[in-house]
Amino acid sequence: MNYSTLKKTVALSFASLMVAGLAQAQSDSTKTATTTSSETTTAKVFGGLGQYRKFSIGVNGGVTSQSLATGGSTDFQNKKLSLGYGISMKEQLAHSFALQLDLNGGKIKGENPVSSAGTYRDTYVSYDTKFWQASLSAVVNVATIDFIRRKNAVNFYFKAGGGLAIYDPTVTRSVGGTMTTDHFKNPGTSDSHYVKELVIPVGAGVKFRLSDVVALDLGYTQNYIDGDNLDGFNRAYPTKDHYSYGYAGLDFTLGSKSKPVLEWVNPVAMMYDELYDAALRQEVEALKGRVANVETAVNDLKKDSDGDGVADQFDKCPGTAAGSVVDGSGCVIVFPKQADSVVTGTAYSNIQFEFDSSVLRTSSYPVLDATSADLRATGAAVEVDGYASSEGTAAHNLSLSKDRANSVKTYLVNSGVDAKKVKVKGYGETNPIADNSTEEGRVLNRRVQFKKK
Repeated sequence: MNYSTLKKTVALSFASLMVAGLAQAQSDSTKTATTTSSETTTAKVFGGLGQYRKFSIGVNGGVTSQSLATGGSTDFQNKKLSLGYGISMKEQLAHSFALQLDLNGGKIKGENPVSSAGTYRDTYVSYDTKFWQASLSAVVNVATIDFIRRKNAVNFYFKAGGGLAIYDPTVTRSVGGTMTTDHFKNPGTSDSHYVKELVIPVGAGVKFRLSDVVALDLGYTQNYIDGDNLDGFNRAYPTKDHYSYGYAGLDFTLGSKSKPVLEWVNPVAMMYDELYDAALRQEVEALKGRVANVETAVNDLKKDSDGDGVADQFDKCPGTAAGSVVDGSGCVIVFPKQADSVVTGTAYSNIQFEFDSSVLRTSSYPVLDATSADLRATGAAVEVDGYASSEGTAAHNLSLSKDRANSVKTYLVNSGVDAKKVKVKGYGETNPIADNSTEEGRVLNRRVQFKKK
């Protein structure tokens, strides 16, 4: 890549970036035109990036040096300051964070003292490196908010990124007392003076707002080259070359003047304004009123005057006596009373079953409990005889009668009766106590009888 081609490439790159930035700024301006006037003049803390001016371009100039403020070795002993210059394009993504594209150029120089006879410095007298550099960096404002002013006036920032450095080192050597000047060649080539290496720029600076459009930028960048050929001399491997750039420049903000500049906005002041905005306060008061109405309605729904657990809104029987058992409508539930003979039960009474079932009825429990209590008290034994009605086959009825007798035995044993005291027999449909030709008779024949021993 020759020098003229490089200049064209840089110029085209910058032009394309400028067009993209201006297009974005125009797009933002068009979007703003569709909003209300209050939106275009007063930005909201959480209103989005579209309400701000985010893009800016800058120009800068300054001096370069092979030395760094943080120190580090160099191949040439004496530093010489040279001219550097650059342009930048930045997009502010938040109040304190931005992405910035930098295009820089200039020269870097250094020399060795003449008195270094007998050393490598006596051979390598000086170097003069022409360079171009393109890098993309993150810029962080570390002191964005100015609490004294409504709008920030001073921003301190750090920046770091990566990019590509293209340079042409020219080295002056003393050969037999004769000075010669050579271009550095890429290894294995002879037709190009330019070297391409990765570069890591790290810097800091301070920016002063001169107006809503123009800002003064003072900065310092240390650039670390991924190679030991910036000065045209490979020495002390694996050390790598570096250079610094101190500059002053102007930044120009793009976009509609009706929008504030995101970089200079004070979020604390904006939030303060929003909290004390009259329209917002009216909205808050209206919201509080709506919340109070909702709370009142909820309390009305929960109100239970008679304390029966059913809200007045749904209570169809208000004034229920305290302690009453009520249904979902708040009305007292009336439970049917059972006969005393069923509740108390008579020991050794017959146990009845449903058709083709060996499951005990709940109405049988009092009889079974009384029978269990007598057996446990007296220590007597009992024979449990199961029967069935005449429906079905004889074999089925015999099995069913045994199952019914076993259900009774299981209940008695579970209630504490010694299993050895309970004997089970099944008689099927034999020995009916009623006429199996009628349903009333068959109901009585589906039974278990006790024989106390």
